[in-house]
Amino acid sequence: MAEKTGLRKLLILHGPALEAQGAADLFREYYDVRVVQDLDEALAAMREEPFDAILAETADFLPLERGAVTQQAAVVLDTIGDGVCIAGPEGDFVWANRRLRGFPPAVLDGLRQLCAKAFQEFSSSPAAAMVAKRFTLMPPDGSYYEVLCSPVRDRHDQLRQVAAVVVNATSHRRQQLKLNAIDRAGRELVRLDDATWKADATARLKVLEERIIRCSKDVLDYQHFAVLLLNSATNALEMIVSQGLPPDTQKYELFARTEGNGICGYVAATGRSYICSDVLQDGLYLPGLHGARSSLTVPLRLHDKVIGVLNVESDRTGAFGEEDRQFAEIFANYVAVALHILNLLVFERHTTRSQLSGSICAELSGPLNDVLTEADSLMEDYIGMDDLRKRLGTIIDSATRATKCLNQISQGAAVIGFPATEGPDPVLSGKMVLVADDEEVIRETIANVLLGQGCLVDQAADGAEACEKISRGHYDLVVSDIKMPGASGYDVFAATRKANPAARVVLMTAFGYDPNHSILKANKEGLAAVLMKPFKVRQLVDGCRTALAQSE
Repeated sequence: MAEKTGLRKLLILHGPALEAQGAADLFREYYDVRVVQDLDEALAAMREEPFDAILAETADFLPLERGAVTQQAAVVLDTIGDGVCIAGPEGDFVWANRRLRGFPPAVLDGLRQLCAKAFQEFSSSPAAAMVAKRFTLMPPDGSYYEVLCSPVRDRHDQLRQVAAVVVNATSHRRQQLKLNAIDRAGRELVRLDDATWKADATARLKVLEERIIRCSKDVLDYQHFAVLLLNSATNALEMIVSQGLPPDTQKYELFARTEGNGICGYVAATGRSYICSDVLQDGLYLPGLHGARSSLTVPLRLHDKVIGVLNVESDRTGAFGEEDRQFAEIFANYVAVALHILNLLVFERHTTRSQLSGSICAELSGPLNDVLTEADSLMEDYIGMDDLRKRLGTIIDSATRATKCLNQISQGAAVIGFPATEGPDPVLSGKMVLVADDEEVIRETIANVLLGQGCLVDQAADGAEACEKISRGHYDLVVSDIKMPGASGYDVFAATRKANPAARVVLMTAFGYDPNHSILKANKEGLAAVLMKPFKVRQLVDGCRTALAQSE
């Protein structure tokens, strides 16, 4: 029979008629039978295990059916993820589901107060105006709950109780608060006050670095991270900001390639974020943080173009999830915008200075020529008046020097002015100096200025030659441009530090432009001074004197 009907388990509610007929014994031959004595026991059995059929006498059928429906509703309410309760006028729980009973005591106490408050508000409102009310519950532990209270009325439309649905929204709330914090931090990154606006590129980069580190720690709780920028010319990734990572992480030459360049290279090449849950099991990972167990790497995007990566590392396995990825990507976008603004300012400053210098030269060259012509004419008129002719000669010399300086500016000269004539400088005299610049005119001009101060000067036409000479010679001071063929200004700085830690380095840059972030990286390691082209002769001399004084 069981094979024909498909029934396996049978629940029998004991009754006189069924007992007289021996139904239990009869069905045991074909089914797995369980016999219960009353309705409560039947409902309990149904909660414990499923049955294919229930056998009951007619008189017990309707109560059993109602009980089964009620039980199903209770099971549903007990198994849903939100807390549900019915409370009386004073907020005392008449009934609560399993989820709500598991809430912390502080939450339950707060919920009772909210239910009592809702009951009072419902009581003071007409029946037609009794609509559900929303509340928030924030216990001392920092959790966050949303509560929806609805009126429970009897058949006479009288308010009797309050039904409440309680949702634990702590995770969502914390996510929203963190997104708001990231948004505020991002706005701080791209904010440029008057002081920052007027500062040179080195100072602005320093401000940006400080803000990135502060926001990363305070908002995202990143203790070990790095920002690497993509050099579009070489496809290399260059570290410009690093916090909590050992110095030897910079030993890698990383490029934007999917293979052989670690996770950073992969992310830069593909533009896809990468969560490494266990560095010991991931073949892409290259050692960074000592004892690192997981990492998160996201691209820096600007107008859908990848300009670098943000890499975060942790000493815990599986420390990063999808929510962390989302937060990091938002923050990385702000970092990219901030870097873009910095570069735009440098470009604007370069353009503005060029336009301004051209306008000044055009405006002043005419009047200066008039001064020279008039002074020459007066010199002939005042023959025999030596004192007056001497004063006119001084005017002519000054106007001539001004004209030459204007010509230097209009031609884009890096050094403006002329070597001092007071003789060798006591600090510079006898010092061995290497001047490295791929532009011969600039290199020769600087060399002549320093020779006039008593220095012993050597020259290098590019970065590679400079590094080679530094490795073979002994220099007290190196004056180097930051952008040269063969090696960057930072490479020259690093070679100098390796060959002679006591030697000082002065880096030069055109209008603050620092494509490889040589100045930012060298500043961390003891860079002596920076000269922004064009600079005056006196600025060059003072910068070199200051640099050498630091080594004494």
